[in-house]
Amino acid sequence: MKEKIENLAKQAKESLEKVTNIQALNELKIKYLGKKSELSNLLKEMANLSQEERPVIGALANKVRKDIEEKIAKKEEEFEKRELAEKLEKERIDVTLPSTKVKRGSKHPVNRIIEEIEDLFVSMGYTVESGPELETDRFCFELLNLPQGHPARDMQDSFYITDEYLLRTQTSAVQARTMLANQEKTPIRMICPGKTYRREDDATHSHQFTQAEGLVIDENITLADLKGTLEIFAKKIIGENSKLRFRPSYFPFTEPSYEVDVSCFKCGGKGCNLCKQTGWIEVLGSGMVHPNVLGMCGYDPEKYSGFAFGLGLERIAMFKYGIPDMRYLYQNDVRFLGQFDR
Repeated sequence: MKEKIENLAKQAKESLEKVTNIQALNELKIKYLGKKSELSNLLKEMANLSQEERPVIGALANKVRKDIEEKIAKKEEEFEKRELAEKLEKERIDVTLPSTKVKRGSKHPVNRIIEEIEDLFVSMGYTVESGPELETDRFCFELLNLPQGHPARDMQDSFYITDEYLLRTQTSAVQARTMLANQEKTPIRMICPGKTYRREDDATHSHQFTQAEGLVIDENITLADLKGTLEIFAKKIIGENSKLRFRPSYFPFTEPSYEVDVSCFKCGGKGCNLCKQTGWIEVLGSGMVHPNVLGMCGYDPEKYSGFAFGLGLERIAMFKYGIPDMRYLYQNDVRFLGQFDR
């Protein structure tokens, strides 16, 4: 058995001297040190040896195992160093070469519209407010004069998380929050751009979209103030030649309520495919704040009045930049978004 172990040690030494890669080294490691290796099989035969021979053969076997382990470890270190050197050589960088030009990003069209609207209204004395996107039923509906059972609460239109919480369907919820937070009931002039959510998805609608809500509360606020404000908005944001048209409508939180159309920026009101030959494009909803809303939010409707308006910023971006499909705004195609960095 001593001869067999010595021959095995010699054979292992010769094999390790010839090995050229880590894969072959791992195979030799299994062959000479694994559970089913020749050395392990030889050690199983020690049971047949005499008591005098066992310590001698055991010591020899342990020495041979240790020698093989050391040689394998040394080889592993050599291969690792060689592999690292090859990798460093392969990944060598010539610092004298010109650098790769980094493509510059651009502002998203919706962000451009948000900034323009904020700048305009801040210059008119408005504040910019914000509120949670996960809203309560109270702020999203009840305080805006939408009682239980109103069609706007339909589960097909809103994303409900629980019976109490839902993803806000409109930024009007911030109006209620702002009015309630104004403990001294001083005049309010605010806008709130933000994300809203509804169960819609087509070329002109999205399940997630951006609204800008405007609210003014003060004494002696009239429809003339609303009309003048929206005319300034249309001329500054959409175009100097823009004209407005007010159409009676219905919103639970305003009375009277109006849909507001702007003269088609493409044809100038003559009629084209964009405005469906009418010369007008609907851009926002507006109206005088309903007395019920004022009362629920702590304002005396006999003393205070106000107006509110809300518009979809994606639609404004589509009109202003000639974008045919709202879904382009959310596909993150840099070829599309790069058009607006000019």
